[in-house]
Amino acid sequence: MPAPTALLRAPEKLAEDEVITDAPQDTTEPVLELGASNIEPAPSNEVQLSTDTSMDIDTEGRPKFAPSTDTTTIHRIETRRVPVPPHRMTPLKASWSKIYPPLVEHLKLQVRMNIKSKAVELRTSKYTTDSGALQKGEDFVKAFTLGFEIDDAIALLRLDDLYIETFEIKDVKTLSGDHLSRAIGRIAGQNGKTKFAIENASRTRVVLADSKIHILGAFQNIRIARESIVSLILGAPPGKVYGNLRTVASRMKERF
Repeated sequence: MPAPTALLRAPEKLAEDEVITDAPQDTTEPVLELGASNIEPAPSNEVQLSTDTSMDIDTEGRPKFAPSTDTTTIHRIETRRVPVPPHRMTPLKASWSKIYPPLVEHLKLQVRMNIKSKAVELRTSKYTTDSGALQKGEDFVKAFTLGFEIDDAIALLRLDDLYIETFEIKDVKTLSGDHLSRAIGRIAGQNGKTKFAIENASRTRVVLADSKIHILGAFQNIRIARESIVSLILGAPPGKVYGNLRTVASRMKERF
């Protein structure tokens, strides 16, 4: 019986520098240690649910939760510039010591008066906590530039439902020359009597700046003052306007 070809194969000639060593064969299987740091467990798609369903409940049956941790907030620096008319620069310089304390101490803003560009510049900082502080500061400075007193403008910082409305006499009726002057005179009255009556009855503040009229107050109060001023512009006698203001004032007292 002929021998298999695999058994008759001649051994290959080894190189002169090649040495064969018989390494001991380890037949023992490797053992995995659970605490080994170099062994990573196989990923598993199974979701392990916590079996701890206990919850702290107070005496009234409401759950107790741990207080949330403070997260770091990113402060974005924003800048606003309020232009100042030339005729309001002198009052601004004279009243600057009363203008900047509410902005810096109450709103935590950075403020400066730029004389070269004739503007008041406002900027937020890392100490600013109110998100609407910049808008309130701009409204406060703008109210002063329009001609309102500082005490009236500060109310914009402390109350949230105050607004400023501006319109011109020409928006109501096209007047010019002496007719425009008489309309302004009817709104102001003798020594400002009519303007003060409108302010006290409607709980607003009115500024007459040539043919422009600025009203500071709540939404409903601004509407009452605007209707009275429009009636005077259209030629209504002041006595009739006073009567309407008395009626409105009595209704407002009953409401509050």
